[in-house]
Amino acid sequence: MTSADRAAVLSRGPSSGLGGGRLGAVGMVVGSALSLQLGSAVAVTLFPRAGSLGVVALRLLFSALLLLVVCRPRLRGHSRADWTAVAGLGVALGAMNTLFYQAIDRIPLGAAVTLELLGPLVLSVAGSRRLLSLLWAVLAFAGVYLLGSSGFGRVDFAGVAYALAAGAMWIAYIVFNSRTGARFPKADGLALAMGVAAVLSAPLGVADARGALLDPVTLGLGAAVAVLSSGVPYTLELFALRRLPAATFALLMSLMPVAAATAGFVVLGQRLEPLEVVAIVLVIAASMGAVRTPPARTAGEAGRGEGSTRTP
Repeated sequence: MTSADRAAVLSRGPSSGLGGGRLGAVGMVVGSALSLQLGSAVAVTLFPRAGSLGVVALRLLFSALLLLVVCRPRLRGHSRADWTAVAGLGVALGAMNTLFYQAIDRIPLGAAVTLELLGPLVLSVAGSRRLLSLLWAVLAFAGVYLLGSSGFGRVDFAGVAYALAAGAMWIAYIVFNSRTGARFPKADGLALAMGVAAVLSAPLGVADARGALLDPVTLGLGAAVAVLSSGVPYTLELFALRRLPAATFALLMSLMPVAAATAGFVVLGQRLEPLEVVAIVLVIAASMGAVRTPPARTAGEAGRGEGSTRTP
């Protein structure tokens, strides 16, 4: 699974904005982001061995095994609507990861994560219905323009298209994740959906990697990608959300492009031009602003809220 959208999944666990330890919780979120993007960087190094589709299959397979073992979800007693939600989430997960890995096979990791972030950003701006949200949209698209204008000579157009498509699937993931979370306890629905995504990605992965999937080194690196991209982030975020409000968590997730650029530089030697750095900062600022801008209340909600104290 990619970045940061996972607040919707994990915020269903025990979380609150009370108590101390917030600084440590922030450190956990930062560590989670770095682990996730480090996993993506390691995945790029695995592409020559197994191909991007093969790496996707390995990551989803090991992530599914990890979640299924930890969650041990029940397979019986679910309605057709429950399984429809799981199937939708599984398709969204598989498509999102496949598109994202196609993107980072072609463009720098920091740029790919920045472009992918536009998906949930657009969803947040559209749902806000406030004039201020237009400012965040302008900032975001200004950042994308700079990202393109400073790097069109060396950035693959297909890679940009894959990253934007991954962002669109991120929206689908958020929608189906919400439906699945309402029907399954804890992360059971996610574990089942990850299994669906692994099954769907397997044929493409086998066709792309062929015999490489049987190589012990490739399997070991694939397992490492799954642990770095799923196991460590989920664990850190579950603990962090016990100390942080969900809104603060979502705000910190806006820093994901910074973690991606750092991992890309350290692991892959990918350098960003000054304009590209400015572009990433603009998208991060837009994402932070969108998260901090509350949705506009309808007339009915405003009437019901009279005389009461609003909480952020």
